[in-house]
Amino acid sequence: MVEAGVRTLLVWCPDWPVVAASVAGGVVESGALAVMFGNRVLACSEGARREGVRRGLRRREAQGRCPQLVVVEHDPGRDARAFEPVVAAVEEVAAGVEVLRPGVCAVAARGPGRYFGGEEAAAERIVEQVALATSVECQIGIADGVFAAGIAARTGRVVEAGASRDFLSGVPVESLEEPQLTDLLKRLGIKTLGDFAALPPGDVLTRFGFEGALAHRLASGADHRPLAVRRPPPDLAVEETYDETLDRVDVAAFAGKVLAERLHERLAAYGLACTRLGIEAVTADGQELFRVWRHDGLLTSAAIAERVRWQLDGWLTGARLGKAAQPTAGLVRLRLVPDGVLAHVGLQPGLWGETGDERERAHRAFSRVQGLLGPDSVLTAVIGGGRSGDDQVRLVPWGDERVPERPATGHKDPIPGLETVPLLDKTERPPLRLEWTDGSRDGFTMIEVSRRRKRAAKPAEPPPWPGRLPKPLPAIVLPHPLPAAVHDENGQLVTVTARLELSGTPDVLRIARQAPVAITGWAGPWPVDERWWAAAEARRRVRFQMVLEDGRALLLSLSAGRWMVEALYD
Repeated sequence: MVEAGVRTLLVWCPDWPVVAASVAGGVVESGALAVMFGNRVLACSEGARREGVRRGLRRREAQGRCPQLVVVEHDPGRDARAFEPVVAAVEEVAAGVEVLRPGVCAVAARGPGRYFGGEEAAAERIVEQVALATSVECQIGIADGVFAAGIAARTGRVVEAGASRDFLSGVPVESLEEPQLTDLLKRLGIKTLGDFAALPPGDVLTRFGFEGALAHRLASGADHRPLAVRRPPPDLAVEETYDETLDRVDVAAFAGKVLAERLHERLAAYGLACTRLGIEAVTADGQELFRVWRHDGLLTSAAIAERVRWQLDGWLTGARLGKAAQPTAGLVRLRLVPDGVLAHVGLQPGLWGETGDERERAHRAFSRVQGLLGPDSVLTAVIGGGRSGDDQVRLVPWGDERVPERPATGHKDPIPGLETVPLLDKTERPPLRLEWTDGSRDGFTMIEVSRRRKRAAKPAEPPPWPGRLPKPLPAIVLPHPLPAAVHDENGQLVTVTARLELSGTPDVLRIARQAPVAITGWAGPWPVDERWWAAAEARRRVRFQMVLEDGRALLLSLSAGRWMVEALYD
């Protein structure tokens, strides 16, 4: 059973690239307008669709169907700047808005739903607010998880809690927006998300790789990354009111630097450090501007001042729907809110500058790239629990909380009760001995390869994730395992029986269509029998470590008679 996602309210503005182009470029949206990317139609207006223009058409074919078609090149920066007023309008009704991409933003549905007396009432209020503030039409979808809410927004539906999987069962697989995976699924006869979700997760991971497993999770009604809900901290904000208005970005940034120093002094008094910053600006006629910046690390005063500059630059130069390109008046108040804080353990200054200066420069560069290309353009790995390298690592956008999806505790190296042995030379052929720590199927910790049987001592406390790879871990985990074949001296394919007995000694390895390479050493097999009590989620395989004649060291797995190369050792 896949756990349900956070109850999510998603705001979707149809054909947003077209709306942004009409706002920034002065193009009439009601006419025949198409936004091109890579010489293909990315989005088109209703007038263009009436003439037969569709997404994915080449420029020449689209102009052939509609000779009066106005063509505009895609500009992600223009889309993001034009979407700022819409986000601001949504945030006037619901706090904690997360921008997924230009034209789409989401917020946790619990708060607005309770405040306005129901999720449908909250959706109607947000649609009304966006229309009044920006004259933009939007649609709302509410479901368990961001993906299901995005599908529901296409038709403006509110999916009942716990019914997201049933709602997605009849949706075509094209909604995954993975062209290669979608094409392969359709050729296999899988046309709906329900058909895809019915497949065993282990088989999906083996056949389609990590991206396919994420898509399978979405099709099952869950999300691979939950919505980041904002939690307001204690009142530690600093603000300043100015007699003379701040009309220029550089002047406002200098004022922000002074506030940043005050903010750090106040946080230091409480032993805290800022990781998520809210920037609020108020104009002379009362217009309020507010946005939240996330940061993976500790925000210094210089970093805060730089983010203030970036945000003010976006406000002052961003396109405004139905308004001038600048705020209505100069800034008279600037406020910095530490929206996310943690305990500051202190840093020892270095011999040449402060410790972490290089890290801070990298943080600023990554944050700037995210501001230009989107939050998913910079990803970082988070290590969690699992039995293999492919399921221990989860990629999260830079600035999100680095929390493992599945917790895991560390263990000593070597693992208590597990005796590691060197890789075998192919000339040594000792009999295989199986060692079990207890009678349970998950208690298997070691297969000892030796000439004399030796019983492993039962550990006082079993390590977490029994059966996971021991140290040292592979240096490179392949995103898509490579098909392989292991043959013995007689040229027969090596197999493993149910009693973990090899049909022959591994002698030659062939990876994909490459030339066969001799095996000089090997160790294994190590069985992994995950979730054997749930037939729909069970995954059973055995793993080997092999050293090849050319010096490479590989981690291979054998499942259902198929050999796969999973990772490489350095």
